Amino acid sequence: MTGRALLDRYEASLRGLARKSRLRALSGRAGLDFASNDYLGLARSKRMADAVATALANGTSVGATGSRLLRGNDPEHEALEEKAASFFGAERALFFGGGYVANFAVLTTLPQKGDLIVLDELIHASAHEGARAGRAEVVEAKHNDASAVDDAIRSWRTGGGSGRAWIVTESLYSMDGDFAPLDDLAAVADRHEAFLFVDEAHATGVYGPEGRGLAHHLEGRDNVVVLHTCGKALGASGALVTASAVLCDYLVNRCRPFIYATAPSPLMAVASATALDIVADEPERRERLARLVKLAGDKAETLGFVPSGSQILPIVIGDNARAMQLAEALQARGFDVRGIRPPTVPEGTARLRISLTLNIGEDDVSSLFAALQEECSQ
Repeated sequence: MTGRALLDRYEASLRGLARKSRLRALSGRAGLDFASNDYLGLARSKRMADAVATALANGTSVGATGSRLLRGNDPEHEALEEKAASFFGAERALFFGGGYVANFAVLTTLPQKGDLIVLDELIHASAHEGARAGRAEVVEAKHNDASAVDDAIRSWRTGGGSGRAWIVTESLYSMDGDFAPLDDLAAVADRHEAFLFVDEAHATGVYGPEGRGLAHHLEGRDNVVVLHTCGKALGASGALVTASAVLCDYLVNRCRPFIYATAPSPLMAVASATALDIVADEPERRERLARLVKLAGDKAETLGFVPSGSQILPIVIGDNARAMQLAEALQARGFDVRGIRPPTVPEGTARLRISLTLNIGEDDVSSLFAALQEECSQ
C-alpha cells in the first residue's frame, strides 16, 4: 500500500466526525473574549510582563535547557515552588509544564499497583488518561456524589481490595461550571484512609481566601494532593502540584513525566510567581469577576437556562449542529463564544461554553445575552 491509500482510514474517520457535526478545526482569536480561561485578565498583565522583562535583563534564560534533574533546575523554579507552597498552605510544591501533564504525572506515579482510583465521571480527560495509564484499578463514580465514591471504595474492599484508594475530583468543573462537595469527599477519604486528589484548575486565583482555591482548607494534610494550573486565572503557563514533602520527593524520583521532560521555562516560573502576588494584592479582580458571574447568571435564567454560579456558564443546547450554528452566529456578531460537543461533554449535551473573564465588562455581558436571545428565537 502506497501513496494516499495510507491515509484512507484517517480520512474516513474525519468524514465520520463531520457527519456527526463533531469535526474540529483551529481558529484564531476574534471578538470579545467569552471563551478563554483568563478569568482575572492577567495574561496581558503589565506587572507580569515587567517581571519577565526584568528577569531577562538580569540573565534568566528563555529555556530551561534540560530536565530538572540535569541542568534544567533554575533558581526561578525553586523560588516559585517555595512561594506556592506558602501561598497555598502546603508542605511542598512541584512545577510542571502544564495541567494535563501534571494530572497524568500524578496519576501514573503516586497510585500503586493494588490501589484503587475513583474518578468522578465528568472529570477532565487528563485524569482519565493518567488513571488508565497507571498501575491502579480504576472505577468511575456518579458526578459530585460522595456517597457513590464511598460505595465504590466499600465494594472494592469487599471484593478483596487491600491497597489505598485515591479519590480524584475537580473542585470546579470545566464544562458544567459546578462545584465539587470537597468536604464530603474529604470525609470519605478520611473514613477509608484514602488519598484525595483535587484539580483546582478553574478555581485557583478565583476562589478561597486570597484566591488560594476551594481546597485551601484541606491543603497541608498528608492525604491531600492538589493541582493548581498557572495557565488559567494566573495568566501564565505550567502547573503546580502541592503535597507533602514525601510525595513531592517521590515524584522527583519516580515520576517519568517529570524526570524525562525538559523543565518549564524559568520565565514562566517568574510570571507565575508574580501572578500569585497579584492575586493576593488585588482582591478587586475577584470582586469584579463575581459581579459578572451574578449578572450573567441572571441573564441566563431569564432565557430559561440554569446558572452555574461560577465563571463557567454552560448553555446546554443538546444538538451538535445547532450548538455550533449558534456559536458561529454569535461569533459573527463579535462575541467569541465556542461550541462544545462530545466527547468533551456527554452525548446529547452539546453546549455553548460561556467563560466570564475580566477581558469583558457588564455591558458586554448584557449585549451577549441580548444577541443569544435573538439567535435562539430564529
